[in-house]
Order: sequence, then structure tokens, then C-alpha cells
Amino acid sequence: MLAAKGMRVKALVRQGSRLRDLPDVEAVTGDLRDAASVERAMSGCGLVFHVAADYRLWSPNPDDLYQSNVNGTRNVLAAAVHNAVDRVVYTSTVGCIGMPGDGTQGDETTPVSLDEMTGHYKRSKFLAEQEALEFAAKGLPVVIVNPTAPVGDHDFKPTPTGKIIVDFLTGKMPAYVDTGLNIVDAGETAHGHWLACELGKPGERYILGGTDLSLRQILDTLASISGLPAPKVQIPYPIAYAAGWCSTAWADLTGREPRAPLEGVRMAKKKMWVSHEKATRELGFQPGTPDKALRRAVDWFQANGYV
Repeated sequence: MLAAKGMRVKALVRQGSRLRDLPDVEAVTGDLRDAASVERAMSGCGLVFHVAADYRLWSPNPDDLYQSNVNGTRNVLAAAVHNAVDRVVYTSTVGCIGMPGDGTQGDETTPVSLDEMTGHYKRSKFLAEQEALEFAAKGLPVVIVNPTAPVGDHDFKPTPTGKIIVDFLTGKMPAYVDTGLNIVDAGETAHGHWLACELGKPGERYILGGTDLSLRQILDTLASISGLPAPKVQIPYPIAYAAGWCSTAWADLTGREPRAPLEGVRMAKKKMWVSHEKATRELGFQPGTPDKALRRAVDWFQANGYV
């Protein structure tokens, strides 16, 4: 999107990374955990979008998430200070937003603490967000955005959100749990980052969300798009928890990624339903319906060999 706006874009990439479908980007090799490489890469930049994170719900070494997500964020923000950049947009996550617990929507003002963060990914992202707030308090013009569950094309890995779609398309989701996500188009999320850069207030958080949907509604939509049947069996949470515990215990022994990470099961206990009203009011963020985003994701995964 930045390249399409005619901007000169640098991307910090790790050694051996591939920049697929990004022909107009200058790749600079480095690592979030290497402060010197981040500072060198940022030289000459006026705007910084810190969108990188270790996004896993299980890791054989959980400290890796803290090194990249917390220390890495500190390195990026310190480099921004050193390079006197004009604006930083830090990508946090909806996982750092407080959830009321009564089924109503959370927002940027809902109280939340580190103790409420489930698992290492959310804890590391919460601590990283605190780093951004501390740098903002010291004068760095950093704006925080909290995307919900972005879906769409080009989810190469895929992310845990995209994996839900791939698992559905490949018949690996025979049942579901009673949970909910806020689905937002990945392209609209990118546009929301730009709006935050242009109009956001330093030190403020903005939820970049779309539509609250239960997992059952998401699966029914995917069924309508793909023509595949949606699972009809809802798994009680205690059974899902037991399966997650066993799956993760086996992964800890073998070093292989669990089929059902316990951290993901624990996160599913709460419906991640939030309001993006602040982003709409202050930034002009106007997300569309999730159907097109889910269709783009399905089409892309099918066209690129994931199914």
C-alpha cells in the first residue's frame, strides 16, 4: 500500500527471508533482536511501521517470543528516537484489549492487566505495548493500533487466524468450540495503519476491527463460499481444554507444533468482540463486511496450493 502511494519503502528482513509479491521494496537484512541492525536499517526513514512479531501460540522456547516481541519492540522504538523519525505506528493486537466478560464489547478504555493475558504470545505483546506507551510518554510520536483478526490474501505462513480457514478447507475441523472473533479485512487493516499515521494521536490506542462473529458463523460463511459442509458438532470447553493439554504436552516432549495449542484453547474461552468506534470517530476508519475478506482468503489459499 505504501509503495502504491509512491513512497520509497524499506523492509527489515531476516537473513534468507523472501519478499514475495513486494517488488517495490528495498530489503535491508537484520533482526529485531539486533539493535544495531535495526538502527542501520531505519537510517533515512521518516515514517516507521513496526508490524513484525513472533505470532505463535506455542513455542519450544517461549523466551523467543519475549526476545522478539518485547526486546525487539524496544530496539525499534529506540532506533526511532535515534533517527528522529516523524511518526511511528506500532502494531499491537486485540489480545491486549480488555474484555468485559459479560458478552459485551471491549474497547480501548476497558481495564486490563498483565495477569489477564493468556499465554506467552499475549503476555509478550502486552509488555511490548507498554514499551510503546512508555516511549510515547517520553515524547516519541508513536501511535498504537490493535488489529482484531485480519483475513485475506497473502497469508503465507499462514497465521493462526488463517490456519482456521485452511483447516476448514482441508477437512481438519470436524467440530468447533463456542468462541468468537472480530473479523476484519487485511487490506482495510493496512489502510487503518495509514490513517493512524496521518491522524492518530501519539500515545493513543486504536482498535482496527470489523465484525463480531461466532466461530460457528465464520464456519457457516466459509461453507457458503467454498461449498463444503460446516461442522455441526460443538465441543464442550472442558473437552477442548483436555485435548489442548494433551496436544501441548506431547509437543513439549517431541518439539513438534501441537495440533491444538493449549494457549489457543484458553484464549477461545472468551469471545474477542470489540468496538472500533474510536478508530471510526478519530481516524475515519470504515471497515466493510467480512464476507469479501473471507472469500479473498479462500480464493488465495486454493490458488496457492494450501488446499
